[in-house]
Amino acid sequence: MITPVLPTYARADLEFERGEGPYLFTPEGDKYLDFGSGVAVNLLGHAHPRLVAALTEQAGKVWHTSNLYRVPGQEKFARRLTEATFADTVFFANSGAEAMECAIKMARKYHSASGNPERYEIITFEGAFHGRTLATIAAGGQAKHLDGFGPKMEGFPQVPFGDMAALKVAINEKTAAILLEPVQGEGGIRPFLPETLRAIRKLCDENGILLIFDEVQTGMGRTGTLFAYEQSGATPDIMGVAKGIGGGFPLGACLATAEAAKGMTAGSHGSTYGGNPLAMAVGNAVFDVVLEKGFLERVRATGLKFKQKLARLADEHPAIIETVRGEGLLLGLKCRVPNTDLINAAYGEHLLTVGAGDNVVRVIPPLIVGEAELDEALGALERACAKLETKLDEEQKKEGVA
Repeated sequence: MITPVLPTYARADLEFERGEGPYLFTPEGDKYLDFGSGVAVNLLGHAHPRLVAALTEQAGKVWHTSNLYRVPGQEKFARRLTEATFADTVFFANSGAEAMECAIKMARKYHSASGNPERYEIITFEGAFHGRTLATIAAGGQAKHLDGFGPKMEGFPQVPFGDMAALKVAINEKTAAILLEPVQGEGGIRPFLPETLRAIRKLCDENGILLIFDEVQTGMGRTGTLFAYEQSGATPDIMGVAKGIGGGFPLGACLATAEAAKGMTAGSHGSTYGGNPLAMAVGNAVFDVVLEKGFLERVRATGLKFKQKLARLADEHPAIIETVRGEGLLLGLKCRVPNTDLINAAYGEHLLTVGAGDNVVRVIPPLIVGEAELDEALGALERACAKLETKLDEEQKKEGVA
């Protein structure tokens, strides 16, 4: 018998009724430290007063008008995003998948508008995750996401992660763009080397193709700069953003240069809800906080300090943790035990984390986290690792007796 909520999630037996900063509280009053941030969404933690005020004020004015009319909040937010990035224009959506759909369509439309409609293929990398629509699961290329949904949408050849030789071979007369995450999130917190990103940018320029970055997870300060591409010296033509940009309110955006967006004329793309006044009020409030003097510097300093502490944890518990990955406050623990074991053990210590591919546990706290919360999380992870080590020892003793 099916449940009223479609059973597409393997949910933990936890529920929360309120949040405050980096903490969540169950109906019974149990307190959990949230170092999953709603999968890198709650950028400023829970119930941030600036976001609450912005949403409440806008809710008393107008919620929705559709994109049949001008939305002042969109114009303001788009102007701020373009002033702060490589982009000249922004399309607002409701999610990361929608932002990436726009990016894919834009890349194909660019070549069609340039007189080359045969250039529609977008090369991606193994381990990628770009969303759950038919186009974005095809772009991600992971069998577990494609299974059962019919023929994979064509046009997304894939090469091994970071393999420049394979990438060069894959480019042909059908290639429209190269699409990648500067740091693969779902793929296991795997960063592309800056020199690799610069080489890919050069390859795109030499072949007249576009470079698309998926910064849905890495964007809005998560890696210590406003967007992760800034750390590489490689600038995209198109970029998808979501998650942290709305601080918990559904919001996505596709940023692009004027040249890359030249085919996107009236009627070529749209969204009923995208960029509605509520989302824009919250998005602008998130941006206000992230752009405050010293905010990103604190994220970089906090991220470095936490990564060093996690590295010591890995050294002290080598049977559990193999290595630490990531930048800023997008960090991952590559595990020697099943990553679900560490996640569940952390639940027992009232710490929330998130799984990822390559047997990684993502540790992605809100960017407002302080040193006391970092130490609290570290203590919880230490206890979780110790319990897993005890379990391993007991299992090994049983095997020895057998």
